[in-house]
Amino acid sequence: MIDDMSSGSQATPPRIVHCVKLQRDLPGLDEIPFEGHPLGQRIYDNVSKEAWKGWVEHMKMLMNEYRLNLGTKEAQEFIIQQMDNYFFGTGATPPPDYVPPAH
Repeated sequence: MIDDMSSGSQATPPRIVHCVKLQRDLPGLDEIPFEGHPLGQRIYDNVSKEAWKGWVEHMKMLMNEYRLNLGTKEAQEFIIQQMDNYFFGTGATPPPDYVPPAH
């Protein structure tokens, strides 16, 4: 009989990245967003899950405010440019007439 200590159910530790948005070491994304696009790999290597959640909320606001149809190439290019700015550029800029919801 072989005593195999590795047969227990041990979870793989999360992949840690130094998040460019939050400037701390945090768990990274589980998979590459936009696989095949250079920005997808850059995000995977440099953005945390926590920062990605912030982007998703920002993207929803952009989609609603600009009434984007992500089925069009123009809308996809716009979102990719905004994503690049959000993580690696000047940051998130809301649309000119955007009024945040009151809480």
